[in-house]
Amino acid sequence: MKTLVTFFFFFLISFAAQAQNNTPEVKVETAKKEVVAPAAEKESVARLYRFKNSRIKKELSFKTSRGSSKLA
Repeated sequence: MKTLVTFFFFFLISFAAQAQNNTPEVKVETAKKEVVAPAAEKESVARLYRFKNSRIKKELSFKTSRGSSKLA
């Protein structure tokens, strides 16, 4: 009995899924825009560090004299 109910339920769901109305595909219009190169900019100097965030790591890695443990 359980198999018959399951079989009936399976076919009922499959037929209901096929009966759905399919909506037509909507096409999107694309707009073309040209890329304009920027005017010649003034040359600027940038510093290059060997390691990323080296200045921040240096300042965050400080140690205080009270931070170390003393041996008795």
